[in-house]
Amino acid sequence: MFEKILVANRGEIAVRIIRACKELNIRTVAVYSEVDANSMHVQMADEAICIGKAAAAESYLRIDRIISAAEITDVDAIHPGYGFLSENAHFAEVCESCNIRFIGPSPRAMQALSDKAVSRALAKKAGVATPPGSEGVVEKEQDALAIAKQIGYPVLIKAVAGGGGRGMRVAHNDPSLVKGYHTARSEAEKAFGNSGVYIEKYIENPHHIEIQILGDNKGRIIHLGERDCSIQRRNQKLIEESPSPLLENKFRKLRDKIGKAPSASPRPRVTRMPARWSSSWTTTAIFIFLRSTSASRSSIPSPRKSRALTSCATRFCWPWASRCNIRRVKLNSRARD
Repeated sequence: MFEKILVANRGEIAVRIIRACKELNIRTVAVYSEVDANSMHVQMADEAICIGKAAAAESYLRIDRIISAAEITDVDAIHPGYGFLSENAHFAEVCESCNIRFIGPSPRAMQALSDKAVSRALAKKAGVATPPGSEGVVEKEQDALAIAKQIGYPVLIKAVAGGGGRGMRVAHNDPSLVKGYHTARSEAEKAFGNSGVYIEKYIENPHHIEIQILGDNKGRIIHLGERDCSIQRRNQKLIEESPSPLLENKFRKLRDKIGKAPSASPRPRVTRMPARWSSSWTTTAIFIFLRSTSASRSSIPSPRKSRALTSCATRFCWPWASRCNIRRVKLNSRARD
């Protein structure tokens, strides 16, 4: 078990991590910007160090300052929370090079899932159904037209580094594809610093079902049940339901297929995952499945790195999966490497 952890975040997430550490008798170090000097997480931590000005780019995103704070306070590990540097593979690599444990996925796993096109390829290798689409990034407009002709309209143009509904465009014909291709690339470049896009078959009126997983360093992975996130606006979730009405009523067998989740179990069970996933994945991740109302099968557009929390819908449906417990699992899973 760790003796001291630095929490590289602020606000609610930092408070929850510190509370979990107190339950496990782990000392904590808070980092803060000048404007957060009187924040709750600073007051709760055993030690606190100022790492810069109010702007995140001058404090919470400064890897050098966070590592310096970790070395000065002699911590065993760094918990990044969510946002900021939590999905930064380079930060995880720097932590490892400084003999500081990064409480999160390995750099190799994060690099693999940082690119949605690569994620699709990994899902295919794992034998998971994916929507038909391009093999990797689509570099040219002519290639985009050829792929759309091959898989048929409508198609979805998606940024490989995208998130939050940005860098996505639906095309129903050649003119809208050409316009959407360039618009999505431009938007992705501005939002993520990466203009790469890929193309896949657009699934109309789908059920959006997520399954969150937790993994340890022994290759064991459990899931926390499913949640239905189909009610969205501009590709952003508005309401989450758990259990999914679709799986609870019409497709109970599909639940076993995509998550192996018992319909009435109060506690998740250990799930076998393909070796290429389980051997490198620790802590949390989310698998997103889309079920078309017209098609006969479900597909997964891409697995993704999860920030260090689970939704309220999952917590209420699966009592074991409380936020604090998940943080304790994360702390234990990284401590037992």
